[in-house]
Amino acid sequence: MPLALALSSTVLLGGCRLLPGGEDRRTVTVWLMKGSASPEFVERFTEGFEKEHDDISLDIRVQEWNGITTKVKKALKSSDGAGPEVIEVGNTQVAQYVEQGGLYDLTLESARDFGMDDWLPGLAEPGRYDGAQYGIPWYAANRVVIYNKDLFAKAGITRPPRTRAEWLAATQKLNTGGDQGIYLAGQDWYTLAGFIWDEGGDLATETKESSGDWRGSLHTPAALRGMDFYQRLQALGRGPRDADEEHPPQAGVFAKGDVAQIIAVPGAARLIEEKNPALKGKLGYFPVPGKKADEPGAVFTGGSDFVVPERSDDHKGAVAVIEALQGKKWQTDLARTMDYVPNKAKLAPAVSGQEGAAAMAAGAANGRATPNSPRWAAVEADNPIKGYMSAVLMGGDPAAEARKASDRITKELGVGSM
Repeated sequence: MPLALALSSTVLLGGCRLLPGGEDRRTVTVWLMKGSASPEFVERFTEGFEKEHDDISLDIRVQEWNGITTKVKKALKSSDGAGPEVIEVGNTQVAQYVEQGGLYDLTLESARDFGMDDWLPGLAEPGRYDGAQYGIPWYAANRVVIYNKDLFAKAGITRPPRTRAEWLAATQKLNTGGDQGIYLAGQDWYTLAGFIWDEGGDLATETKESSGDWRGSLHTPAALRGMDFYQRLQALGRGPRDADEEHPPQAGVFAKGDVAQIIAVPGAARLIEEKNPALKGKLGYFPVPGKKADEPGAVFTGGSDFVVPERSDDHKGAVAVIEALQGKKWQTDLARTMDYVPNKAKLAPAVSGQEGAAAMAAGAANGRATPNSPRWAAVEADNPIKGYMSAVLMGGDPAAEARKASDRITKELGVGSM
């Protein structure tokens, strides 16, 4: 849900707000990203926080994702005290900001005040760098399976599959006549990552001998097993082998009514129903199945963390804001308002009444993030994983293609050819 370009509850006078009666409040500036929270949530939080903290006024400013990396890096270098005290960043962006320098170490507060042991790993791990916690988890979102209830009923499937084996069998049963068992594009590499993690592999690994020495690992036996499962699942539909899930947008394909399943965030259901109102009430959700019935499959966890600039002149105020936003009260409110996953698995019951969010929360308990290298963005910029996937799906030798992709990942992460 889009936010206004700027939301502020403060009137700034010389850097602080002057309240009736002559009481001064200091201002804490918070950057939130567009779409992360509704205006109504921001208003509720601001009012509630200021009631509980009579010495702080909040100045919440909404930022566009486009160009935000440059803007954050500039803010971290600022020494004039005019920058924000709290910044929302994508969970996988934290490492690059740490490497640049300028982030405040929040390890002590995380252990003492924030309950870090309960955080979702897919949010907590990217916020940790070289043994210190710089990013504080705010919210998570991850993929689930969205399915057409009518097509499941037509195929005689009475409950969603809970294991990979059940999932393949059900999808094969659904893939009949003019119906597709699943629409899975050939380059949906986030989904592939989950299958690789389930097998005990990874996209890249950091060597034990040298911190910061990352090497591509798509060629390992575990990663190849993940690709093999992806290949078998992808074949049970007519997804393109040489394109990702946005070319064409998979929600539009699903909306035609002849696709039984897609793998997407629950919010895609809104787009599907907008394109085909006849599907309203006919969509279901379940976590991506894992190898065992009692453990959902691993999924990439997207979402946001909070960071604090080292050069901020109000670390205490910044910590107070983060402590509130990452705490139970406002986590519950945000999750219910935005259909997000709370930052702690034990808070998942907050969305138990929302089918899509509940499926997402179940999967998030086994969530992961991309390799925590500050140079991972370079890999995604010209993503060799996508080319590798297409090559395999079009008949290439998996081991040979994986080795080539691993070499490219290693080169991008700054080590050189394997």
